[in-house]
Amino acid sequence: MSGHEADTWDERAELYRTSEAHAQGADLDLLVAWAGGCATALDVATGGGHVARRLRDAGVEVVTCDPAPGMRPDVICHAEDLPFADSAFDLTVTRVAAHHFADVHAAVRELARVAARRVIVVDTMFMGDRVEEAEATRDPSHVRNHSEAEWRELFADAGLVPVEVQVLVHPIDFRAWLERTGCTGEAAERVTALLADRIEGGRLRMERIALRAELA
Repeated sequence: MSGHEADTWDERAELYRTSEAHAQGADLDLLVAWAGGCATALDVATGGGHVARRLRDAGVEVVTCDPAPGMRPDVICHAEDLPFADSAFDLTVTRVAAHHFADVHAAVRELARVAARRVIVVDTMFMGDRVEEAEATRDPSHVRNHSEAEWRELFADAGLVPVEVQVLVHPIDFRAWLERTGCTGEAAERVTALLADRIEGGRLRMERIALRAELA
């Protein structure tokens, strides 16, 4: 992430802290349930801090990290280079952030390295080239969503074996989704056209994939 990109995320920070799409969702409830039995966790690319908040409410001791200072993380770092010892946390988790990672392979390997027991990843699922174009048009920091098969390969490359995978439909406020990244004018019109079959009643139907891997 360049200095300009960090500045961009700093500017968006409050919008992500108050975002309904990030603060709520069945995927967040599932993530908290999957964290059961873990005493410590690292929340990677914490963003608005919603995962950390929910895990702390559940009694987990959480350290947050993010490359953008405006997100108020405990540690400023990239997912691809976590400044923590091997097996430092029972659980490592990242939610709705991996599609921004510059090197998702390196990030998943780091998630596996610093986890002692479990890795959980939740992210927007690959839903076709039209959605990818819409995502990148709305937000140039978008790199790529991944399919279940691609996530399984990423996990295997990091020595992880998923023990549970779920795909959840996640309808979100379409206008608020555009506004979070300042997408207006022709760009917003293009995104709307690309996603027309997914928008109903002002809500955008997105799919999220959640994967849980246990470490021996």
